[in-house]
Amino acid sequence: MQAFLKGPSSISTKPPNAKEKSAAGTAGSSGEGKRLKPIPWVEKYRPKNVDEVAFQDEVVAVLKKSLEGADLPNLLFYGPPGTGKTSTILAAARELYGPELFRQRVLELNASDERGIQVIREKVKAFAQLTASGSRSDGKMCPPFKIVILDEADSMTSAAQAALRRTMEKESKTTRFCLICNYISRIIEPLTSRCSKFRFKPLSDKIQQQRLLDVSEKEHVKISSEVVSYLVKVSEGDLRKAITFLQSATRLMGGKEITETIVTEIAGVLPKETIDELLSVCQSGSFEKLETLAKNLINEGYAVAQLVNQLHDAVVESEDFSDKQKSVMVEKLAEVDKCLADGADEYLQLMSLCALVMQQLTQNT
Repeated sequence: MQAFLKGPSSISTKPPNAKEKSAAGTAGSSGEGKRLKPIPWVEKYRPKNVDEVAFQDEVVAVLKKSLEGADLPNLLFYGPPGTGKTSTILAAARELYGPELFRQRVLELNASDERGIQVIREKVKAFAQLTASGSRSDGKMCPPFKIVILDEADSMTSAAQAALRRTMEKESKTTRFCLICNYISRIIEPLTSRCSKFRFKPLSDKIQQQRLLDVSEKEHVKISSEVVSYLVKVSEGDLRKAITFLQSATRLMGGKEITETIVTEIAGVLPKETIDELLSVCQSGSFEKLETLAKNLINEGYAVAQLVNQLHDAVVESEDFSDKQKSVMVEKLAEVDKCLADGADEYLQLMSLCALVMQQLTQNT
């Protein structure tokens, strides 16, 4: 073993001489060395300026006015995930300050950062108290204020939010705040009254399809418009999720055309046939068949929460059930969804749900 390690094939620990260094430098400066680092498509195609933000016309109009020299109010962006809230304010800040001043003028705190009352009192307050000049190195106009972005502000404690409101008031000459959240009801009233509120709408299917087709074209992905439509449907208005699914499917297929089946597998969605089979087994009235199907669904790794969502759509859209049956089933779906969110056992909740559906579908036969 020692002889093997000491042999000529063992790795040399000596530093390379000048010739070796120059050879390595040549290799590194070739096309291979210049290749950009791979980054997720979500980041790669994030809007670089306000004009690239899709579908949120009111917000874009306000930010454009502020970019033209008007003052910027404190902002509160709220809406579903993946609709462009963070992208919009980051794009606006980059346009306002340029690449050189962006790091100095913008403080971004996410839910993953420490954002308790102590951080608001110390870090945010210290940043807000710094004065900012109104000039940029390229000669363009620059606003004399800084921006503090508090992403996922609805996860901040009430005490931290209360500490923030006084800072917002006192440092209004030098700092603007942008709060971003999914649920505006979790932001305390004194903060919402100090901000201009903008609701980010879920992106329309047409806008999402256009963006996905643009990304597919730039990345040379083989995908039909029908599959893109299905991808949009699966992602439920979340463009970030749709782009992530597209990238995952592309890597999985390795250059081949992406199909609906692959999108279904990657998204963790249950195939329509499975939902139809579940309803037909419930109609059959056989509890043994139902138990077997439920065990198979759990063993195949499908999320019961996802099944609840899809079953809800199937029940509401179906014309085979009476209004009374639909109301009872939808009420049970809501109960099961709450129990799953609280950490209940998936198999027991699935059996409870299916038993009630079976009872509703067989009681009149």
